[in-house]
Amino acid sequence: MAGRTLRSRLIVGTGKYADATETKAALAASGAEIVTVALRRVDLKAKDNLLSWIDRDRYTLLPNTAGCYSADEAVRTLRLARELGIADIVKLEVIGDPKTLLPDNEQTLEAAKTLIDEGFTVLPYCTDDPIVCRKLQDLGCAAVMPLAAPIGSGLGIRNPHNLALILEQAKVPVIVDAGVGTASDAAVAMELGCDAVLMNTAIAAAKHPVQMAHAMRLGIIAGRLAYEAGRMPKRMHAHASSPTIGLIE
Repeated sequence: MAGRTLRSRLIVGTGKYADATETKAALAASGAEIVTVALRRVDLKAKDNLLSWIDRDRYTLLPNTAGCYSADEAVRTLRLARELGIADIVKLEVIGDPKTLLPDNEQTLEAAKTLIDEGFTVLPYCTDDPIVCRKLQDLGCAAVMPLAAPIGSGLGIRNPHNLALILEQAKVPVIVDAGVGTASDAAVAMELGCDAVLMNTAIAAAKHPVQMAHAMRLGIIAGRLAYEAGRMPKRMHAHASSPTIGLIE
């Protein structure tokens, strides 16, 4: 992705954990190589802030624009990330509604164009709309990140058909972002052929976040292996596992 070869297909967030110790342990258990940080929710003046908890030699930081409601806000936030030296690759998120937290596709497209023109490597969060994904791809985004369900809902993949349409036309990686609730959801995304999954709440809000991070890691691996293996066709009726030809009567 964007000229990088990654071993892990799991990208994780850094919000909602109990403390620094739990955050670090969950990141390690996930096996992720990219971790995303909401810049607008980090106290950059504090010496012991979230950014200081992350081993920059181990993880690639993916600054995001969570909490931004316009293209201008998102662009300003990521310009700040560039000034901080952490804008090698960025997650663009422009929210259109505070209740559903669904993305504003129009503002996302506008911000993506500006950021790409300024040399950013952009990963945009968007709805599971094949047309929007195609437009973002055509603008030059390094990947597209359609939601599985609303942010933090844990509902899992609501519209696998739309994801299949997005994958069919994709010329860049497709990363499912938002709505995953448990390891089986992550596995389904991978079985559909998605390239990666980004999640935060599904891990951080679990009863045992570190254990769930490990489960998600295994779910991603299992789902990808199943996709590459190629599942058996679905049938309307039973099909005997053992052949009937040559049975001794």
